[in-house]
Amino acid sequence: MVIELMKSHASVRDYKEEQLTRGEVEELIGAAQHAATSHFVQAYSVIWVTDAEKRKKLGELSKNPKQMEGAGAVFLMCADYNRLKHAGDMQGESIVFDQAENLLVAVTDVGLLAQNLALAAESKGYGICYIGGVRNNMGAISELVGLPEGVFPVYGLTVGVPNEKNDVKPRLPVEAILHENDYNEEKYERILPAYDKTIQDYYGSRGSNQKTASWSQQMADFLKKPHRPDLKAVLASKGYKFK
Repeated sequence: MVIELMKSHASVRDYKEEQLTRGEVEELIGAAQHAATSHFVQAYSVIWVTDAEKRKKLGELSKNPKQMEGAGAVFLMCADYNRLKHAGDMQGESIVFDQAENLLVAVTDVGLLAQNLALAAESKGYGICYIGGVRNNMGAISELVGLPEGVFPVYGLTVGVPNEKNDVKPRLPVEAILHENDYNEEKYERILPAYDKTIQDYYGSRGSNQKTASWSQQMADFLKKPHRPDLKAVLASKGYKFK
């Protein structure tokens, strides 16, 4: 059942040495393309990185060498208005994509495509992991795989035959996410302490990488400082100027 498959997701960071074939990759990408897309723009592209040297360099730049070099397939999930620029040229029109709305559309399209790809892969028994680390060096990674204006990597996605089985990490309770008619922040005073206890119990009981930090402490530590401050400039260099 699809819902049970979705609820069984856990990131995989250790894969068997078994590469996906072109046919397998094309099947997964073809399924992923059936995700919803704003105004049918399909503002995404996928770079399948098969070259060993590029995968090694990608591992260094993203600070994820084990995954980038060891996965069965490595994808860069990219926002893409370059193809749409070509479509405009065919009609004698110059398209505009330097507004904040265009950035939101492209990133949303990539997210929907990527999650469809992840679900398709997991339905066939593969493991997956998103690699946000590609934004550590977005400019250099863009150069590594020749991304033109209008195209930038949002994150990486590794796929492969799992060499490990991780426990499913408890998510926030539905009550924390679901608001009816009006946003209710008062309930967080009750829900978040209970969720902290759930996460601490989870970390204490798993077989490896045990830790004691609560969810709220991890979030506070992570979000108390800015991350990747160069991204605005890199995105502007790609044509996304937040107008």
